[in-house]
Amino acid sequence: MDRPFQNTSAYWARFSEYEYRQGDDGHTYLMPTAQSKPAVYDPMKEADTLVVDALNVGRLAMKRDADEEKLKQAILDFVTKYGLLGFMPALPTTPEFMNYGAVYLPKNHFIKEEAMAAQEYLALFFPFRKPDVYKDGSKAQWDVNDRTDDRTMVALAMTFSNDPMTVGMSLQRIYAERYDWLVTQFRDWAFMLVSTFLFYEDKDDTDELTRDLYRQGVSAFGGKAPTFHVSLYEDKPRIVWDFYSLLMTIQTMFGFALTDESKPLLLCKHCNLAFISGQQSDVFCSEKCKGQFKIYKGRGKK
Repeated sequence: MDRPFQNTSAYWARFSEYEYRQGDDGHTYLMPTAQSKPAVYDPMKEADTLVVDALNVGRLAMKRDADEEKLKQAILDFVTKYGLLGFMPALPTTPEFMNYGAVYLPKNHFIKEEAMAAQEYLALFFPFRKPDVYKDGSKAQWDVNDRTDDRTMVALAMTFSNDPMTVGMSLQRIYAERYDWLVTQFRDWAFMLVSTFLFYEDKDDTDELTRDLYRQGVSAFGGKAPTFHVSLYEDKPRIVWDFYSLLMTIQTMFGFALTDESKPLLLCKHCNLAFISGQQSDVFCSEKCKGQFKIYKGRGKK
């Protein structure tokens, strides 16, 4: 993607294997397996496929008759490829919330409270084993060596030591995200794409009330903007964008992809999956879909 984010701090970690686990609270969680191995990567280098894959998981979640097992597998495949979304640092007004002892939350689809105790919020993402977090004066501290001799997790935490503490915490094996939250987030992204697509596709055949509903749906799409800092490079100072979660990376890149005229984000006329094209006039994601659509239309005329 050709984006104004030439310099970013968007590194993330994905594990080699994830699993669904049932919590005592009745919710299903997705988290790395005990034997999984982490790998750090730059999601920005995979921005196109990352956004398209997220949208197509969402398209599956939007189906009223979606097969639950297929949806769970699609989300598992996505997370295995890219990692968990990082809800914990992404949702609050600041990922530094542990230093304040309280979490302040903008309006979202997951937590109704506008504020809650930091430890209470932390428990939402560590349902099976809580990390050892304590206050040292006014600053929160995290004992990453707590009850583990796994040097891999310690090394992973050190890799993200310059980021807010909650970023490194959300990349540990004991961190988990609720399955229903993941479904909602993927569905929200897909709903945004479909609303935008239908607004322009059907604008000559829909009334103003319907168009206004599309506008309202799109305007509800939003979230926190990534923060930035200025770094002194050899040639000149530059802005470096800080994403701090995969969720924010996808959200931001999706917004730019949706408004990119040179490489438009479209829905295939045959399979209804999202794809990025080289031109606005494309209506099929592949020659295969184009051929199958012609066959389908031909049969319909008989």
